[in-house]
Amino acid sequence: MATEVRTAPITITEKALAEVKNIMTEKNVPADYGLRIGVQGGGCSGMSYLLGFDKPKEADETFDLNGVTLIMDKKHGMYVMGMEVDFQDGLNARGFTFNNPQAKSTCGCGSSFSA
Repeated sequence: MATEVRTAPITITEKALAEVKNIMTEKNVPADYGLRIGVQGGGCSGMSYLLGFDKPKEADETFDLNGVTLIMDKKHGMYVMGMEVDFQDGLNARGFTFNNPQAKSTCGCGSSFSA
């Protein structure tokens, strides 16, 4: 039986992945948890991004990104396909950023978009 290797629909930069691993270690995130990425209704532009640690559920797809399990609800794929998650650690901004080619418009905060 062959194992299907699927490519994640998003990319996470090395800097963001390092920060995720750092947070997982600092906050003692359980080993069976992964990084959930998705969307939810709300925000200034109609939809906002989800980013947090969670256990996979039945409707989820999982992907391995350099040792971090990426968890995503199958229904969210069309909203985040091709998105890049990065991490900024500068004087003016610190946090995760989302570069989403599916977004028709975004708001000033960068965490809300319309599709």
